[in-house]
Amino acid sequence: MNLEHAGHSVMRARDAEQAAVMVRNILPDVVLLDWMLPGQSGIAFARRLREDSRTRGVPIIMLTARGAESDKVAGLDAGADDYLTKPFSPRELVARIKAVLRRRSPELSEESVEIEGLKLDPVAHRVSARGKPVELGPTEFRLLHFLMTHTERVHSRAQLLDQVWGDHVFVEERTVDVHIRRLRMGLESSGHDRLVETVRGSGYRFATALL
Repeated sequence: MNLEHAGHSVMRARDAEQAAVMVRNILPDVVLLDWMLPGQSGIAFARRLREDSRTRGVPIIMLTARGAESDKVAGLDAGADDYLTKPFSPRELVARIKAVLRRRSPELSEESVEIEGLKLDPVAHRVSARGKPVELGPTEFRLLHFLMTHTERVHSRAQLLDQVWGDHVFVEERTVDVHIRRLRMGLESSGHDRLVETVRGSGYRFATALL
C-alpha cells in the first residue's frame, strides 16, 4: 500500500517459484526479497537472478530480521544491492528503493539530466536545448533519457529495445534506427544530434561533448 502511494506498481509473490514465473513474464525495476521464503530461500533466489543474464541487472533489496554483520555480508555476496533489517519504516524503504534505482537504473530516476546545454526533465517530461524547448515523441523522449543517463556506452539495438521499449516487447530491431533518426531530427537545430553517435556494427552511443 505504501509503495503504491509512492507511485510504484507492485507485484506480489508468495514464494520464490511464483516470483520466478512473474519475473519471466515481466522484468521488474526492483525486487524486494525476504530472506525467509517458503521453499527456496531469498539468498538462493537472489543468486538465481544474478546468474541469469536477463535479470542480472535488476536491483535487489533484501528484507530480513537477521541483523548480524555476517548475515548482511551473505546477503550482499548473493547479489543484493541493499539490505534492510526489520523493523523498518515505509519511508525508509521508499528512500532505499529510490537510491538503488538511481545507482542501477538512473533512467528511472526523477532527477533532471543535462549535457552540453541539452536538458531533460523526466518529471515535467520536457527537453530543452540551451533554454529552447525541443519537441520529441514519447518513444524518442524515453530513448534520449536512457542514452543521457548511460553516456559513453555502446548499446546494441537489442539492448535499446529491452531498456526503452520494454522486456518481452517483440518489435524489429530496425525500429530502433527509425527512432534514432527521429531523435536526431529533433536535436538537429541545436546541433545536439551529433551527441547521438553510430558505432558501426555495434549500435549507438551518447557522447558527453559536442565535436
